[in-house]
Amino acid sequence: MARSFGDDSTAFSDCNSDRSGEFPTVSSQSRRLLIACAAENSDDLIGQLVAGLESASIDEQKQAAMEIRLLAKNKPENRVKIARAGAIRPLISLISSSDSQLQEYGVTAILNLSLCDENKENIVLSGAIKPLVRALKSGTSTAKENAACALLRLAQSDENKVMIGRSGAIPPLVNLLESGNFRGKKDASTALYAVCSVKGNKVRAVEAGIMKPLVELMADLGSGMVDKSAFVAGVLVSAPEARAALVEEGGIYVLVELVEVGSQRQKEIAAAILLQVCEESVVHRAMVAREGAIPPLVALSQSGTSRAKQKAETLIELLRRPRSANDAVRTSDVSV
Repeated sequence: MARSFGDDSTAFSDCNSDRSGEFPTVSSQSRRLLIACAAENSDDLIGQLVAGLESASIDEQKQAAMEIRLLAKNKPENRVKIARAGAIRPLISLISSSDSQLQEYGVTAILNLSLCDENKENIVLSGAIKPLVRALKSGTSTAKENAACALLRLAQSDENKVMIGRSGAIPPLVNLLESGNFRGKKDASTALYAVCSVKGNKVRAVEAGIMKPLVELMADLGSGMVDKSAFVAGVLVSAPEARAALVEEGGIYVLVELVEVGSQRQKEIAAAILLQVCEESVVHRAMVAREGAIPPLVALSQSGTSRAKQKAETLIELLRRPRSANDAVRTSDVSV
C-alpha cells in the first residue's frame, strides 16, 4: 500500500545545474567575456561551437563543449537555441570519449541542456541514457555526479524511468550513494528517489544492495543524509523485497531510534515506513514492539504534525492488535 510521506521538496539536492566550477583553460576569462557579450545575439557563436564539437582536434572539442556548457548554464534561453542548432547528438558522442575530461564536459553540457523541458525528449531520443550510465560507472567524480543529475532530469515519465533502470543505472547510483562524497551521495539519492517510483526499479535497487547504505545513512544523524535516505527507503518499502531487506539490514532498530530522537520530519517518515513494514507482517510488528517503539510513538501521536499523529496512532493500534491464528500462519514464512 503506497503512502504519502509529506513534503519532500526540501529533502533533496535540486540538481538544477552543474556545480563543478568553471573549466580551467588558458583563455577561460576572455572566453567567458566573449560568451557574456554574445549572449543577446548568440546564434552565430552557437553554430560555431556546435561545429567545434565535431572537430578532429580534442582540444577544440573540449573548448566548444566548455563554452556550450557555460552558455547553457548561465542563459536559460540559450538551452533551446543550442539544442536547435544540433548540439545534442555530438555532445552525447563526447560522453563516450575515452578522454575523461572530454567525457565530463559532455556530461555537464547535457545536464545543463536537460534543464529545459523542451529538450528532454530530444536528449532521450538521441540516445543519451546509455552513455550517461557509462559515465556514471566509470567517469570522474564530477562526471558521475552530473550524470546522476542528468538522469534525474530525464526521469520525468514512467517510461523514461523504466528505460533508465533497464539501462543499468541503478547499481552505479547505489555505488555512488555508498561510496561517493557528500555531493555524490545527495545526487545519487535524488536520482534514486525519482527512478525508484516504478516497481521494477525498486527490485533492481534492492538487488543492487541499496538497503545497507540507506540504513547506515539513516543511523548517522551527523551525515546530513538522514532525511534523504529515509525518503528513498520510504519509496522502496512498498515492495515486499525492500521490506525484507530493510529488516535484514537492521532497519527496524534505526527507524525506532528516529521516531524517538529524530527531527519532526524524520519522526514522521520513520513512522510511515514502520507502518508499511508492519501492515502485512505480525513478525515485523513483534520486532518493532520489542525495539520499544510504542512509547516514542505515543509521544509522537501527542506532539507531532497532524500527519505524524495519524501515522503514529495507526501504528500503535496495529502493534497492540492481538495476533490471530490466520496472521501467524500467513507470516510464518517471513524472513527476519
